[in-house]
Amino acid sequence: MVRHNNVIPNAHFKKHWQNYVKTWFNQPARKTRRRLARQNKAVKIFPRPTAGPLRPVVHGQTLKYNMKLRAGKGFSLEELAAAGIPKKYAPTIGIAVDHRRRNRSLEGLQANVQRLKTYKAKLVVFPRNAKKLKAGDSTPEELANATQVHGDILPIQREQPIVETVKVTEEMKSFKAYDKLRLERTNKRHQGARLKRAAEAEKEDKK
Repeated sequence: MVRHNNVIPNAHFKKHWQNYVKTWFNQPARKTRRRLARQNKAVKIFPRPTAGPLRPVVHGQTLKYNMKLRAGKGFSLEELAAAGIPKKYAPTIGIAVDHRRRNRSLEGLQANVQRLKTYKAKLVVFPRNAKKLKAGDSTPEELANATQVHGDILPIQREQPIVETVKVTEEMKSFKAYDKLRLERTNKRHQGARLKRAAEAEKEDKK
């Protein structure tokens, strides 16, 4: 018998669960459709890279992710100026620009400037009119050898920490870290009194 003042069990197990089942039978066809769309887009934008414009290397936000490197929205105006690329010319040669970004560190600025210079050295600029070459356009030999870049442009290289191995010596084995910490803590606690005592002793010697 049910005790206390509870709701009388009266569950309805007649929910039409068949109406709420989600299927995913179109997954293989979608995969094929996306692949064909990527191929068509690559043909359409040839000879531009398939991954879109070049983006800067930035650190993630917040304390949890700020040690990780990732691709940012666009290069700052300061980085473009340091690399010698006009801000209006940059988007025309496949460089993303973000006028709101500010450079908080010298290391980040130098890394992105070097990234821009490397990209500029490898860049092949096709002329708008093949009969009229302008300043900055690539030579016919470079145009003939140009290929479309698939995948990320200048992929971000994350440096792996180097672990050095050392041989354990007898001195390391005999070292007692806890005793050393206790000694240094004691020395710090008595430092003021010892200095005062030494000053008084020096004054007595002068007398």
